Amino acid sequence: MPLGMETGAIANWQISASSMLLGFMGLQRWAPELARLHRSGIVNAWTASNYDKKPWIQGASRAGSAEYVKTFKVAYSLNGRKFEFVQVDGGFGDKIFVGNVDNNGLRTNMLDTPLEAQYVRLVPVTCHWSCTLRFELLGCELNGCSEPLGLKDYTISDAQITASSTYKTWGVNSFSWYPFYARLDKQGKFNAWTAERNSASEWLQIDLGSQKQVTGIITQGARDFGHIQYVAAYKVAYSDDGLTWTEYKDEGAEESKVFPGNLDNNSHKKNVFETPFLARFVRILPVSWHNRITLRVELLGC
Repeated sequence: MPLGMETGAIANWQISASSMLLGFMGLQRWAPELARLHRSGIVNAWTASNYDKKPWIQGASRAGSAEYVKTFKVAYSLNGRKFEFVQVDGGFGDKIFVGNVDNNGLRTNMLDTPLEAQYVRLVPVTCHWSCTLRFELLGCELNGCSEPLGLKDYTISDAQITASSTYKTWGVNSFSWYPFYARLDKQGKFNAWTAERNSASEWLQIDLGSQKQVTGIITQGARDFGHIQYVAAYKVAYSDDGLTWTEYKDEGAEESKVFPGNLDNNSHKKNVFETPFLARFVRILPVSWHNRITLRVELLGC
């Protein structure tokens, strides 16, 4: 399955490159975070600097602009420091992958042996005009337990999503931002949960119906009549009975973990729990926010 370049589940800060092209008197930034499959617009991809003799982008079905990558290598790493190249069968050299033949067609390459890695680099070998890329990575979570648990697809019912409070725009009941609106990618004028007050005592709760293994979370903000609002950081608590709660901590940590949240109203931000937990109830506890505490969410697990 796609790992999140196109959807934004892989955040901008997670995408880096050896260089980038500054076009049109330095006003056009062909930056690495633009290297998302099917991105549109005038500046819609990553391009390496013309002076970069060993370009790479790190973040492979792909699409290259009448500039594209014709062949490339793939390198991978667990720590972001020591990289290894994918090898040809038998390990007798770095494998050269065939890239694009035009600026907009898709070229899919499947690896003979899947990689286990946190960092992946695409290293252009030959390019047409400039080394320009849009791409997606395909794969799955290592533990095999990272399926959406039912917020977006309504497997989790409205009654299973509750909150500490509900905000009403201008105090009007029909303009309420109910907890059960907190579904990832929900559309409409009222398409997220918003808390009545901006306070660290607010929470959004999901009842999974039965005990599930929870391995990750995706969050998203929303827009209220033009005002961008989102949760910038949060904690996670879990419970089997909805009464006694445990705040999530990384293994060996003394303090509850504060997860980085969103930076805008629409991008996905995915966080993976290093130590998955078993629970029926999950609460998201906002720590910091922009304008108002506002959330759209999906939980991941099995």
